Amino acid sequence: MIETVAEIASTNSALLARLGGGEATGEGHWLIADRQVAGRGRAGRVWSDGHGNFMGSTVAQVMPGDPPAPTLALVAGVALHRALVASVGAIPGLLLKWPNDVLVSGAKLAGVLLERHGDAVVVGIGVNLAHAPDLPDRPTCALSALGHGVERDAFARALDHEWSGALGLWHAHGWPALREEWLTRAHPRGTLLATHDRDVGMIVGAFAGLEPEGAVRIRLADGTTRAIHAGDVDMVRD
Repeated sequence: MIETVAEIASTNSALLARLGGGEATGEGHWLIADRQVAGRGRAGRVWSDGHGNFMGSTVAQVMPGDPPAPTLALVAGVALHRALVASVGAIPGLLLKWPNDVLVSGAKLAGVLLERHGDAVVVGIGVNLAHAPDLPDRPTCALSALGHGVERDAFARALDHEWSGALGLWHAHGWPALREEWLTRAHPRGTLLATHDRDVGMIVGAFAGLEPEGAVRIRLADGTTRAIHAGDVDMVRD
């Protein structure tokens, strides 16, 4: 089911409130807004409420035997990448960046935000279909500026289809296959990545794949490999 509203503070916050109030919000339900006045991304970043963009959230139920809940960020990335390709065909420079961004030639096109409530994970997705926000810390882009006109509701149907399939596979012990698919759609091995560790400061190294549970591996200059389980990881620009 796809539920649309004209204006809302945040689709993620609305679904979290429903869950907190005991309202049943099952898998397969999407809440999508025409305008989002208090949308947010990771680390509290503001996400654009531009009309014509995709701004929506859905719920995944974490059951006994499922993979770790944080892997849902990568599953959502796979579904999002699939939906973009299904909607407009091949996009030069389109790739996934750990853990939850979709980039085109280094510019952010889309992002994913996970927020948990008990055994439920709210998965929020924002895609710059028509407009790109002006962010101070990173370049952005929109599909329209790349020459692709995609109507919001048509994209919502494509994403719903791809997310349903990916989530079903995740529940059915298909995380290893989804992990490998993520790798085929991500920045190539050897890509320089940087992250900040509160104990040792900035860490820069080459992308060396994923841990079984989804953490990103970075190979340092001394040849050792470090697993990053949380935080912002950025591609090092020339």
